[in-house]
This record gives sequence, C-alpha cells and structure tokens, in this order.
Amino acid sequence: MGQFFQKTEQNDCLLKKKDYHFEYTECDSSGSRWRVAIPNSAVDCSGLPDPVRGKECTFSCASGEYLEMKNQVCSKCGEGTYSLGSGIKFDEWDELPAGFSNVATFMDTVVGPSDSRPDGCNNSSWVPRGNYIESNRDDCTVSLIYAVHLKKSGYVFFEYQYVDNNIFFEFFIQNDQCQEMDTTADKWVKLTDNGEWGSHSVMLKSGTNILYWRTTGILMGSKAVKPVLVKNITIEGVAYTSECFPCKPGTFSDKPGSFNCQVCPRNTYSEKGAKECIKCDEHSQFSEEGSSECTERPPCTTKDYFQIHTPCDEEGKTQIMYKWIEPKICREDLTDAIRLPPSGEKKDCPPCNPGFYNNGSSSCHPCPPGTFSDGTKECRPCPAGMEPALGFEYKWWNVLPGNMKTSCFNVGNSKCDGMNGWEVAGDHIQSGAGGSDNDYLILNLHIPGFKPPTSMTGAMGSELGRITFVFETLCSADCVLYFMVDINRKSTNVVESWGGTKEKQAYTHIIFKNATFTFTWAFQRTNQGQDNRRFINDMVKIYSITATNAVDGVASSCRACALGSEQSGSSCVPCPPGHYIEKETNQCKECPPDTYLSIHQVYGKEACIPCGPGSRSTQDHSVCYSDCFFHHEKENQSLHYDFSNLSSVGSLMNGPSFTSKGTKYFHFFNISLCGHEGKKMALCTNNITDFTIKEMVAGSDDYTNLVGAYICQSTIIPSESKGFRAALSSQSIILADTFLGVTVETTLQNINIKEDMFPVPPSQIPDVHFFYKSSTTTTSCVNGRSTAVKMRCNPTKPGAGVISVPSKCPAGTCDGCTFYFLWESAEACPLCTEHDFHEIEGACKRGFQETLYVWNEPKWCIKGISLPEKKLSTCETVDFWLKVGAGVGAFTAVLLVALTCYFWKKNKKLEYKYSKLVMTTNSKECELPAADSCAIMEGEDNEEEVVYSNKQSLLGKLKSLATKEKEDHFESVQLKSSRSPNI
Repeated sequence: MGQFFQKTEQNDCLLKKKDYHFEYTECDSSGSRWRVAIPNSAVDCSGLPDPVRGKECTFSCASGEYLEMKNQVCSKCGEGTYSLGSGIKFDEWDELPAGFSNVATFMDTVVGPSDSRPDGCNNSSWVPRGNYIESNRDDCTVSLIYAVHLKKSGYVFFEYQYVDNNIFFEFFIQNDQCQEMDTTADKWVKLTDNGEWGSHSVMLKSGTNILYWRTTGILMGSKAVKPVLVKNITIEGVAYTSECFPCKPGTFSDKPGSFNCQVCPRNTYSEKGAKECIKCDEHSQFSEEGSSECTERPPCTTKDYFQIHTPCDEEGKTQIMYKWIEPKICREDLTDAIRLPPSGEKKDCPPCNPGFYNNGSSSCHPCPPGTFSDGTKECRPCPAGMEPALGFEYKWWNVLPGNMKTSCFNVGNSKCDGMNGWEVAGDHIQSGAGGSDNDYLILNLHIPGFKPPTSMTGAMGSELGRITFVFETLCSADCVLYFMVDINRKSTNVVESWGGTKEKQAYTHIIFKNATFTFTWAFQRTNQGQDNRRFINDMVKIYSITATNAVDGVASSCRACALGSEQSGSSCVPCPPGHYIEKETNQCKECPPDTYLSIHQVYGKEACIPCGPGSRSTQDHSVCYSDCFFHHEKENQSLHYDFSNLSSVGSLMNGPSFTSKGTKYFHFFNISLCGHEGKKMALCTNNITDFTIKEMVAGSDDYTNLVGAYICQSTIIPSESKGFRAALSSQSIILADTFLGVTVETTLQNINIKEDMFPVPPSQIPDVHFFYKSSTTTTSCVNGRSTAVKMRCNPTKPGAGVISVPSKCPAGTCDGCTFYFLWESAEACPLCTEHDFHEIEGACKRGFQETLYVWNEPKWCIKGISLPEKKLSTCETVDFWLKVGAGVGAFTAVLLVALTCYFWKKNKKLEYKYSKLVMTTNSKECELPAADSCAIMEGEDNEEEVVYSNKQSLLGKLKSLATKEKEDHFESVQLKSSRSPNI
C-alpha cells in the first residue's frame, strides 16, 4: 500500500519563504538516518540546507509534544492543539480521513473505489457520520483499509458498536506482501450490548501494517441489519510526529502540552483549534455537548412536553401533570408557541400492585416474608399447610418499582443522557420522549435469582420461573422494541424483537437457571440518523410484567405445600425431585413411573403428567425422553426397534440457497434423536468456523454463542461465497428442546405428517416417528416450533444412513414453525425374529443330513436374534432300503414256492385216497345193508375222478395251515361215481 511518510513542519528558505520542508531518510542497517530538506511541490528552490545526521530510528517524543524538525528537539503543543507523541488518532469523521480507503467485494468479485462496481454494491461503503464511521447495511463485503509504516512495534486501538449478528465483523492486519499477520489469528470481533461501546486492540509489528475493518451482511429475508460503528481509532508506534493536531470543532485545549482535547459543555460551542468554548445566547440559542455552533431555539410544540402521573399524596390522590422535556430547547415567547397544559384533576390512586400494601400511607411497601396481599387488603400470613407464591406482578404504574430503572442512550450524541426513557401512566408504562428519534429508550428490571417453591427442589435443567409481559406498539416509522436478557452481568443478548405496530399481546420467557438476571426493554423509533423528533408520537406501552418464583419476590396469594411427618405449626418442607403433594395428607409422594412433574402445579396426583407414547421419565420425573427402544404390534407380530446406534448426533447440510443478491448459504441441522436420558446433545454455534465443538466448550454455561437442543439449526456461509478462509456459522436457533413421544402414527399433539410429504416406503415395515417441540415462542410461532422425524427402514443405507427433508419444503419447513425430516438407515429396521428366516434341508449323505437357516429376502430386519447354526442329523439312505426290500422280496418268493410245492403234493395224496374210496364203494355196492364208508384202505389208490367244491385259494390255504392246530378243518368233496345217481 506504499510507505507511510511523516510530513514535517515547513521551514523558511534563504528568502524567508516556506519553499521546502524537512524529512528523514529511511533507516539504514545500523539504525541511523539523515535529515534532508525537500523542496515543496511546484517550487524551484536552490541553496537548500545540507543533510545532517538525524535522531535515532527509535526516538519519539512524549505525549503532548512534537518533533520540531529544524532543531530536531521535542516541543510542547500549543493551546488548541494536542499530540499523542508517538501515535496518531482519528476522531473526526465528517469525511473519510486521508489515508483511508473503501474496497467492496461481492461474490468473489473485487471492486475498487471507482464507479465500476457491480449492481447492488455501487453504494456499498463505510460512511462517515461525524463522531463515528458506519459500515454498510447490505450483504456486500466492504473493507475499510488504512496502511501505516511503523519504526517500532506498537498497537492499534478503536472503539466500536456491533450489536447485530446478521453482520460478520472482522479486524485483521496484513503486511506489505498481503500476508495476514499472526497477531490477528482471532480476527472476529465480539458483539456488544445495545447502546454500549466496546473496545478492541491488537499489537502491531514494526514495518508496514495494513489494517482492515471488514463487514459482511447476511440478509436472508430478515429486516435490514444494524450497521457496525467505529470511532476513536488510535495507532501507537509511529517514530515521531512533526506537528500537533488541532482540536476538532466542539472541543478545546486550554493548556500547552495537551495529549487530548476536552468537549465543550451544553450551550457552548467551539471551532477547530479552539483554546476555549464560546457561550451561546441562553435566551435565543442552545447547543448540545460538543457542538461546533449554536442553534436558534424553536417555538415550543406538543413534541416538547410529556405527561406524568404524580405519586400518591397523603390523601391517596394522584393527578396527571405535564413537564417540559429536559433540557428545554424551545421558547414559549415566540409566535405560535404553545404553553404547558394545565394539570388534570386529582383522582384516587390505583391500588398497590399484588404483594404490596400501603398500610394507610401514601406509598406502597412489600408484604413481610410469609404474608400475602392482593394489593387492596393488608398483608396476612398464609394458612397452615400453605406457603407464599413469591414473584412480582406489576400492573399498576403510579410510580416506577424499586427494582426497575429507566434511561436514555444515543450512539452518536449525548442529547438524552440523564433523561427518563420511560414514563409511568397509571395502567401502563410507556416510552418517553427522548432527545431524538434514534435514541434507545431503556427500561431495566433486576431480579437477583429464581428458585422453585419450597415443595419443589427443581431438577437440573427444569423450569425455575418465567417472566411474562403484555405490550403493544404504535408506530408510523420503522420502530423496534427489543427484549434482552443479561445473566450474571456478563453480556446482554437480544431474545426477541418486534418491528412496527403490534397489537396488544403477551410474551413469555422461561428461566432454566438460578442466576442474577437483568431484563431490558429497549425501544427505538427509527434507526436512521436523525437529530429531530418527527416521530415523537411513536411509542410502546407495557401493561403488565409478571415474574414467577423470584428470589426476593412478594406474594399475592398462597399455595399448598408439603408438611413434615412431625410438623410443628405450619412449617413447610421441600419435596424431593419428582414428588407431588398428596391432597389428603399434604405429604410428599413420588410420581408414578413414566410421568413427569408439572412445573406449575405440585398439588395432587394430577400434577404428574403422563409421558408421551414410547417414552419414559427420568429418575427425578423432570422430563420425558426416549431410550431409543420402541415396540409395536402388527398383525399378531411383535416388532422391536433399537435406534441406539443412531442416538449420536446426526447432521444434514441442506441447500444451497441464495439471498436476493446472490449470496450462497446452507441450512445446517443437528439432530439428537434420543439425547442422553433427557440431556439434549445437538449443538449449534454462532461465528464458529469448526462445526465440531469440543467438550470443554460444550460444557460451559457462559458460552453465549452455543445452543443445545434435540434439534437445532445454523446458517452456514461457505468460504467461497464471501472470500472467507473458512465457512462461517450464524443465526443458530433451537427447533426442539422437549421430547413428546415416539409412535408409528403420523399425528401427535397437533403435529401431522402428511402422506404425500415423503416417498412411499418400499416395504410393509411401518415407519417410526419421533415428535419434539420447542418451549420458546416467537412472534411468528406463537405456540413455539415443533419437529417430526420419520425413521424409515432401508437396508441399502447402513450406519448413520441419510437424512433428508420434504421436496415440497426444501428448507425443512413450509411455514417456519413445523419442521420435518426423513431419516433412512438400516439401523431403523426392526430387530430380527424367528419370522425373518427359514430352513433348507440338505440331501442325506452317508447316513447324515444338514439343515441350513437363511434370511428371508429381501431382509427387512437388523440385529435381534442370530441365524441358528446349521444342524446335522442321522438318516437312512435309499440304497439301504433297496437292499432290505430286495432281501424281503427274495425270501417271500422262496417261501411261496416252498409252500406251493408242499400243498401241491399234499393235494395229490388226498386226491388219490378219495379215488380209492370211491372205487371201494363201487365194488361192494351189492352188499346191503352195510353202511357206506368213505375210508380208503392204506395202500389203495383212488382212481376215481374227484370234483372239488368250495375250493379255497392259496392264501386261504395258508391261513388254514396257520390255524390247523386250533380247529379241525374238513373239506367238502363231491365224489363223482359211475353209479346211477339214483343209488
């Protein structure tokens, strides 16, 4: 960027004309340099003084002094001037000081200070605003650059305001080789509270230092960002300064050797280089602090006064009065000027706020400990078995409560310093007039801590209290109401904001931590630089502010408490976590399993609220959670799911999306499906380049840029989008911090997953749905945000699987309040059972047979039971049975042949005997009356023909043979004889 040259005091030449000046040469290797005379531009001067040896390179003058080059000695600055000695300071920003430059970049396109910038960035630059310089308000990247050459090491210091995290604000240093210096390794500047100036300093090395103040706005459909403000840039380490700086207008220096200038008080002014301030004409003129001129006082109007409600007097009366806004700058004696309206009639004072009582006096006092009052009656002790319900309920605004205060602040001036930012108005408190339209009107409420009732010890992470306020805004310009929270006096963070006119509504903020809290309401009529009161009628009204379970609170009522088993009087005892108060005995009793204790009601068993489907309660019954196991009955089949391998945080980078000017960004989601016994494991960060948060950071309660939840979202700006060295994370929000339940149904507590939102599952395995909600409400999500995660079995996606969002809602949500995710993984399949495999029997070999078990295809299960081992069993083969059959057949054939021969032979013998008998009978046919005989004599042959009747089959004969020992068998035979049938 070039060398930084110190211009020196001009000296007279031989002709007593300032035709030349002195400068030092560059330091040589020995640390020496020479003072030389340099002719001024467009001057032809001869006879210049000879070079002389100069002061050593590390020489510098003290504060309030400068180096007089002619004699090379340090001299004190005169009145009306100042000097830092070895430094330079930039505190006037009416225009861009010499040496500073603006460079705009957009989407990797570097744009110089000329008019050749691309559309949208033509007017993007840092803008001087008098006492400070203001950054751009769009999503261009603009750098404010200053180069300085130091002879020795030093530092740079500046004051700034940085309140909007929609802007990235960096400060870093490069050398003359455009290499970033290691002194600015942490180049991200911290946010400041609204209306407060922060400071930042960085060490500088000797040599060339190029200083960069760089801002980048991130506009994603949100309102205009609040710019960064910088003032009082001081650079130390310059070897010398050869002249003193004149005091800027509105300041003065009345002593020689000053190192700074003092600000002129009100109703005075000064010009540049003033030794003192000049008073204005008090009757007709006025001026603010640090003014460079006096202003004529205008005629008074209705914008120059405000109304107040007087405190209650001894008669219990109050009235409306009108007062001029201080300091009064208007005149009542001019034409068309108005005068203060007369005071209103006296009216009865409103009652005291609940928990307070006036005790017959004109002021309200808090009830003593252990007593209560509704504000209209005297304080009374709580009945036996009951305790005061501590807190604050402000709904009458006759005087400002003791734990509240009001103030006014302006970034660019001190007009409203000392003014009341808010005014009480009977049934509400409203924003005051202020000094100008861009003032911040501040209202603070301080509460030293929160604790649950005596009967509730409070589980870690459970609700301890809440603050609720009812308000409305009436605006004709771009007014904004900010609600901010400060914890332990460390940093104030904006919780919610409302812009423009808003109807009467209530807002609730939940407290989870017992700490010192300061709640702040800040109202600004417009953020445009204005020193007048055009929008004096724009205001905000707060009707009531209620804080529960406040440590130093008062009681407007009593509530039931638990009594000890051996109670004395009405002493209350704390119940252990997860215990409710039994109505019959007023004793503590533990909530049933899988229920959690209500944080608003502990009296009666109904205080134990059942957990949602598929969830269980923690040991202290503070919250419900999922243990990552789920059971479902389907068609007489039991399905068991184990999501434990998915319980670690899953991530989804969704996008890219683009702003109206083309800035690329992504939505980054972290999902903690089951958490860890109610602990939320998903973390999102702001302004952090590493998405992986170390455990030591995650465990810190003071890490304000970190949010923890079941599901959270961050906006990621990739490094290539804005020329950053690494991706940036911002705008982290909690999507889900409460677990509702897990079920196969698609609807739970008004969260509905439509059928056409995701593709149809490829199997009959039912999807499992996890439902969550966020306890924090916003102006656009009055019931808070809610989230549904559909778990789908997909064997083709092992491990963590894939997370996606509906195609109809590419940002994960269609309305900004309900978010949907599809998580496909093999780990989302049910556990395997005996219904998921079948057996295959092998062939019988050598007397043994194998039985194998294989999974059904396609396989829609995981883990669970394992496949049984293959089974080996004995068996008889086919060859063996063939041999047995052949043997039996051969034996049967032989037996049949033998029996056939046996019976054939026997039949022949019997046939012969019958024949003999017939023949014998024929030979004795004349011998009468002897009886017939069928006997055949032994040795005789029966040669007669035999005719059988009722002849048995072979099988019958075998049966007869088998039974011949049991009964006698006779065969009926008809003998055919040659005799006449008449015989």
